[in-house]
Amino acid sequence: MADIFDEVNEDLRAERAQALLKRYGGVLLAAMLLVVAGAAAWQGWRWWRDKQEMALAGEFVAAMNRADGRNTAKPEAIAAFDQLAAKSPDGYATLARLRAAALKADAGDLAGAVALWDQVAADGSADPLLRDLASLTSVQHQVPTADPGTLGARLAPLASPDNPWHALAMEQQALLSIRMGRTAEATDTLRRIVADGTAPQGVRARANGLLERLGGSAA
Repeated sequence: MADIFDEVNEDLRAERAQALLKRYGGVLLAAMLLVVAGAAAWQGWRWWRDKQEMALAGEFVAAMNRADGRNTAKPEAIAAFDQLAAKSPDGYATLARLRAAALKADAGDLAGAVALWDQVAADGSADPLLRDLASLTSVQHQVPTADPGTLGARLAPLASPDNPWHALAMEQQALLSIRMGRTAEATDTLRRIVADGTAPQGVRARANGLLERLGGSAA
């Protein structure tokens, strides 16, 4: 008797399976095709993305070579970096703007350079480290002429001890204090840089040299 029940149950399962296949077979086939098509599309997209990134990398290297070459190639390099910044994804666009800004500053176009640095600094999609670097570099090139209050406000968060650029930002704070005639304030900032074991050696050496010129000492 148990064998009969088993056979009936097996037949019922078979009938259900056939009924389900008849009813949903087309849907299942379509789903399988979608999965296969989706995998193919994903692989195709990855291939296209990798190809695009390789092309951008090649253009970036070519622009770098122009920048490092003869002086007459500098305008071509700036134009190439500007084009890369306009058409590239965030990472390459940020690097292209920073490189173009440096070239413009070297060529005497400080306004153009500052505009690019400030653009990177305000770009929420850019890497925070590069945003801070752009802001710092912008301030650095404006310390001699721009509004001290505006520059000081931009330097304050960059000079925070937990910021990777804090020693360089403090150096600019000291220079800004010197410009404003606040020698004691500048001396205090420079002494803190010299005493900062996390500051780059070059920054500490420059701070010590400025201290000597101001008639102070690191002690």
